[in-house]
Amino acid sequence: MAQAQEAGSLSAPAGGAMGGEAPEDPLKAFQQLDGVAKMPKLNAFTAPNDPLSPAAMLKTVKLEAKLKADGKAVEDGLIWSIFSPNAGPDEKLPLVATATGGSAAFQLAPGDYFVNVAFGRAGVTKRLKVPMVGEVDPQTLVLDAGGLLLNAVSGTDMRIPADDLSFTIYSADIKEDGERGLVMDDVSPNEVVRLNAGTYHVVSNYGDINAIIRADIQVEAGRLTKATLQHRAAQITLKLVSEKGGEALADTAWSVLTSAGDTLAESVSPFPTVILAEGQYTAVAKNKDKIYQKDFKVVAGQNTDVEVITSEALHRPNGDQAFVAD
Repeated sequence: MAQAQEAGSLSAPAGGAMGGEAPEDPLKAFQQLDGVAKMPKLNAFTAPNDPLSPAAMLKTVKLEAKLKADGKAVEDGLIWSIFSPNAGPDEKLPLVATATGGSAAFQLAPGDYFVNVAFGRAGVTKRLKVPMVGEVDPQTLVLDAGGLLLNAVSGTDMRIPADDLSFTIYSADIKEDGERGLVMDDVSPNEVVRLNAGTYHVVSNYGDINAIIRADIQVEAGRLTKATLQHRAAQITLKLVSEKGGEALADTAWSVLTSAGDTLAESVSPFPTVILAEGQYTAVAKNKDKIYQKDFKVVAGQNTDVEVITSEALHRPNGDQAFVAD
């Protein structure tokens, strides 16, 4: 179990994660080591230098990939690509053959190749020489990769609906222009992301206004890291009513302001819902020719209704502001 607030480092081994149920046995889905082995789907093969080579010259090349050097071979989820080392007219390396699944076997003519294997966002490339005489030893590529499963809570342990939550994963290193390299965006909670081992900078968005937190997370080779980030935010429903507990008035235009007076959100709805970071705010409601205003406080993890009561308000014609006592 792991938690993070605005910034910092965290990592957690496969295990329970606060704030939401993970998919059934995500470690199995990540490593896929316990299921029935799947044969790779072979899309193409050819000799890079002499496509008319007789079949007798072709050599069988067996390939497998591991998440770490002392781990088991990955049985599914791999994408194998074989390239010629000689660039074509477009200055790109010609693709010789591909396969998907787990361990693969290719029939290749003698010559030099680049072998690439991808596992999600993780990957590794190795140079391969197929000799004219003799067999080719089985090849093992070590991905040095792990998995990352993200979730978040608000306050101490309030579960956040998945539809309101998304993550963006960046490289930990900051480039010369001050930006980080984007690894993957729009990551859903409880989605297993396959990555090369290393440290990543994760940004969690709760809603689409200002509930944003960041954390540096370490991904270890051969392990599924579960990380739960902790937001300091809550969901607020705004209502303009004539009396406490009354029905929300229709045709109301709303603005949400920071304590400094900056506008964060605007909408036209009887009872709009906004997700806000912990702090002080002002709700401004415009209905017909009157404007009402109320200050309110957001407490992390405490979803609540904020009622602006017209009967308690001093109101003025549209264009001026009237204030409601808290």
